[in-house]
Amino acid sequence: MYSMPYFCKHIQSTAYDAVVRGSYVPASVEETKVKDEVKEKERKSKASSSEKGTNVGAFQKLPMVIPSVDILSSALKKAKRVSPTQGISNIAKRERNRAAKQLDALMKELAVPLRTYRETFPNKRFLHPYERSLVELTLGEGNYEYVLGKVDDLRKKVNSVGKEHAAICAKSMTKREAEENLAAGVNKLEGIFQQEGKIVDELLTIAKTLRAMPVVDLETPTLCLVGAPNVGKSSLVRILSTGKPEICNYPFTTRGILMGHISFSYQNFQVTDTPGLLCRSDEERNNLEKLTLAVLTHLPTAVLYVHDLTGECGTSVSDQFVIYKEIKERFSDHLWIDVVSKYDLFQEKTPVIFATEDQSKDDDELAKYRKEGPDGAIRVSVKSSLGVDELKSRVLEMLTSQVNRIQVQNSSDQEQLEETHTSLLLDGFVDSGTVNLDCALGSS
Repeated sequence: MYSMPYFCKHIQSTAYDAVVRGSYVPASVEETKVKDEVKEKERKSKASSSEKGTNVGAFQKLPMVIPSVDILSSALKKAKRVSPTQGISNIAKRERNRAAKQLDALMKELAVPLRTYRETFPNKRFLHPYERSLVELTLGEGNYEYVLGKVDDLRKKVNSVGKEHAAICAKSMTKREAEENLAAGVNKLEGIFQQEGKIVDELLTIAKTLRAMPVVDLETPTLCLVGAPNVGKSSLVRILSTGKPEICNYPFTTRGILMGHISFSYQNFQVTDTPGLLCRSDEERNNLEKLTLAVLTHLPTAVLYVHDLTGECGTSVSDQFVIYKEIKERFSDHLWIDVVSKYDLFQEKTPVIFATEDQSKDDDELAKYRKEGPDGAIRVSVKSSLGVDELKSRVLEMLTSQVNRIQVQNSSDQEQLEETHTSLLLDGFVDSGTVNLDCALGSS
């Protein structure tokens, strides 16, 4: 008869022996290798998915950047409050302990925010293509990466200098020497941050700029107004949406992407006003024009193309025709509505003919365009409300069709993801036994 403690111990030992000798069968080298390959493929698949940048909204998640002067001031105050380790009776030892700890604290208070910025600002490669274009065109090519790199360089320098001077303080032989070494270390770190901390203020400006970018919902249909500068796009945005763009009569009034919203029959849609396009090659286009092309290229937009046949917009009718033909051909897969704006002026006044134009050389298509615009274009006057109701009705129809397009695209993307996942699972099967390693060995 066993006593109770011995009986319990005997049960535990028996169970342990059963597990070790019977239930656990070590995986073969080949099985382990195959499973590792499956995990590696899954990791690469996730990395590839991230690199495509399928979601937008990264700019709204940017951390709050503190001005460099505030980081330094706060770090100095916190470091001064650090006390030596309790229980050290020797004055020299206590002072060098205090000096080393204060320098270490100052170093960390300066370096931690810099590390946070470096880690939380997104890698440009993983941004949605639209947001990537905004970064490049708004901040300049390479400037975003340059500033983040300089912030990290400052962090490394602060860490290096801080550790060096903290070590010097720890080797001080007297109280006075410890105090002098502490003052030298603090002055060195303070000087570095005052001289090179301006890069943090540049990052602050970048964060403010990017955070002010309009938020785009990829699931919501977007109406994109396109055309030459000053053709009346902003006026149409004002009557169609909640966006309140600046209305002026000079080229490039729209100096960025403006977003508004349209509500039709309890349905919400987005509308964006884009900078005007000039008649020139892509290599000659400025960043404002490239922003327009980025919206059309990377966002699921329906196009409302605006024409001004009066010639008063600053771009000749023949140049508008060339721009229109180019954009229509390049983005032929987009849903499309053409609008002839300022139609009241077109009826009342003789259209302006530019000195560079020779109407006698117009072909039939351009001659027809001068008189009435593209086939099927809606003639609109914001001033007299001519065509406004028809425009709203056509826009609603087009955006409703855009809803269906987005749903079909999302279904296609989901099927592609499922096929990729299935392929990964199939790659995890053992050739000879058709036994899934995740099931046989357990997921790790």
